[in-house]
Amino acid sequence: MIRLETILTPGRSLVNAPGGSKKRALQEIATLIDREVPDLEMQDVFEALFAREKLGSTGFGNGIAIPHCRLKGCSSPISALIHLDAPIDYDAIDGAPVDLLFVLLVPEAATDAHLELLRQIASMLDRKEVRDRLRAAGSSEALYQVVLDVQNES
Repeated sequence: MIRLETILTPGRSLVNAPGGSKKRALQEIATLIDREVPDLEMQDVFEALFAREKLGSTGFGNGIAIPHCRLKGCSSPISALIHLDAPIDYDAIDGAPVDLLFVLLVPEAATDAHLELLRQIASMLDRKEVRDRLRAAGSSEALYQVVLDVQNES
């Protein structure tokens, strides 16, 4: 089983990210991934995530979104986590604005392992105390550390 800490890095964890709109937040994510994963083009990442949102919002409720997509050129799962500086409208199922985005990019030939990763992310973010700890993280390193700690507790 793939564990979240193997696909998320401190460099792909970001606090106080500028939001403003869903589009801006997805651009911020694409820029972050582009800096960390040179093989992937920012525009490709953004377009794939944006196209996925058009099929239906990945807003999960409780201020959480899990933007995810299959991506050409992606050889293994990649994750990113951002906490926005202010919540944004995200068309979430509960109508609540979103401030935590946990991103999952997977290769085009997605497998059960990728669905398992999505399930892991969703079940972790389903816990109020985990969301509170993520929102309280004062730095990008602290944000990443919360994910590590939660993984080690389970």
